[in-house]
Amino acid sequence: MRLIYRQPQRTGKLILGALLFVVLIIVYLIGSHIRLSENPSDKFLPSLQQIASSFYMMAAVADVRSGDYLLWSDTLASIFRLLTGIGISAMIAVGLGVPAGFVPHARALLAPFVAVISLIPPITILPILFIVFGLGEVSKVILIVIGTAPVMIRALAQAVAEIPQEQITKAITLGASTWQMILRVVLPQIMPRLITAIRLGLAPAWIFLISAEAISATSGLGYRIFLVRRFTAMDVILPYVIWITLIAFIIDRLLYLYSKRRYGWAHAEGGAL
Repeated sequence: MRLIYRQPQRTGKLILGALLFVVLIIVYLIGSHIRLSENPSDKFLPSLQQIASSFYMMAAVADVRSGDYLLWSDTLASIFRLLTGIGISAMIAVGLGVPAGFVPHARALLAPFVAVISLIPPITILPILFIVFGLGEVSKVILIVIGTAPVMIRALAQAVAEIPQEQITKAITLGASTWQMILRVVLPQIMPRLITAIRLGLAPAWIFLISAEAISATSGLGYRIFLVRRFTAMDVILPYVIWITLIAFIIDRLLYLYSKRRYGWAHAEGGAL
């Protein structure tokens, strides 16, 4: 049988899925061992014990100055900003993407503007946001919205445009108004695409969030990483990077599992990853 037709079994999938992670860890351990053997005080590739110790200090030992458990306070601050920005982007995407994909006049009005806005690198306007909205939470959330909403709007508009015309014709034949067609025909079918758009928007949202926190914040995961980098504290930076990756993975999987359970029909032929 040709290789392209061979499907790995469940155990094989687990092994293949973990293989590259294992290789990466082994390479890191070898590099760390070599550097620490030459210089025990080396900070560039800390040992796993040093990483675990720093993670414990950040998560379970209260900060002397603030009394906070820094990992958890930073996590709550970042997740609040991230979810607020993504939530606003999702609402904007539905509010503009549906009309843009369903109503020709709305498409003519919105499509050029959204296309241009989506091409603006959000990081470049961060100084403008700080000037206009200040250095507080608003500017960070708006940066996430500007960076993710246009792409989500275009994704939903495309999803609406792909709805079979036969369904629209049947709804019109049954006497449905435009508003009723949006509620009864369009929205139920684009919700899986909205969830997919949110999942795809999480990666850039994290980038914008970390960038904003690095420049102006007093808490947050990005703030902490850039605060300790001046001391080359890789034993703190690496756990934070791993922690951010874990949070992002959990959010992504939760969205996927919800979509698969709530909208199983959209995953019948494989669906999204």
